[in-house]
Amino acid sequence: MKVLVATDKPFAKVAVDGIRKVIEDAGYEMVLLEKYGDRQNLLAAVADVDALIIRSDVIDEDVFAVAPKLKIVVRAGAGFDNVNLAAATAHGVCVMNTPGQNSNAVAELALGLMVYAVRNFYNGTSGTELKGKRLGIHAYGNVGRNVARIAKGFGLQISAYDAYCPDSVMEADGVKAVHSAEELYAENDIVSLHIPATPETKQSINYALLNRMPKGALLVNTARKEVINEDELIQLMNDRTDFKYVSDVMPNANDKMVELFEGRYFSTPKKMGAQTAEANINAGIAAAHQIIGFLKDGITKFQVNK
Repeated sequence: MKVLVATDKPFAKVAVDGIRKVIEDAGYEMVLLEKYGDRQNLLAAVADVDALIIRSDVIDEDVFAVAPKLKIVVRAGAGFDNVNLAAATAHGVCVMNTPGQNSNAVAELALGLMVYAVRNFYNGTSGTELKGKRLGIHAYGNVGRNVARIAKGFGLQISAYDAYCPDSVMEADGVKAVHSAEELYAENDIVSLHIPATPETKQSINYALLNRMPKGALLVNTARKEVINEDELIQLMNDRTDFKYVSDVMPNANDKMVELFEGRYFSTPKKMGAQTAEANINAGIAAAHQIIGFLKDGITKFQVNK
């Protein structure tokens, strides 16, 4: 069995070494393709492999069509919208993610972005403190729960909305459960976004929802840019000069927003949420273990295509 690690943005060396050890200890062969640039290099590399570990690499019908032996793809990370699940299913390929491995890294970044924003991007002027502010967490999965854990140390008042998470889970963490996005946005000074990009959520963060937030509101996005209706966000920020937006996913309209909203808008130049040594190692090694579990024992615990 051959396992390909294909990462245009490579894992750290220590992560690669850990992945290799897991795979080779199981008796399989590991092939490494890093910084491949030209997509043809990826298509050539997958031709004879049984399993594939990726990061943000796009895996679509073109890949599945030239990989007849491929049985499993594991996306090292929580998001998996870079993999065409329908195409994978059509080709009989199992797709997994590694939920939870990057969660603390993303949550720490979210709180860092909050501090950066309320302190006026460290521009030398007087800002505000997080203590006593109301924080709404939109989606209470692995990242959202870590945000809540860290936010308690800042003295934030925390509530959350997640249609798929029982109130009891939130309440056990000392988090107030609310029952609609509209309620969450209306009741909080800061909202931290952790929803996936799905047909239901894309473009769902719009003018009407954001305009429910109180004066001096802050939206923090460490999720996906597709969930934001950018035209309506820009309209809102034009209409409300009190509103700030900070993001770990650069909007398509970044240049326009930089020009229009100096002092109220910031985006990282590339997605940084999972860019820590610890997350890099954890996600990569988890992906390797999941591939071995699937190939040896048929374990499909983290399968995302059914």
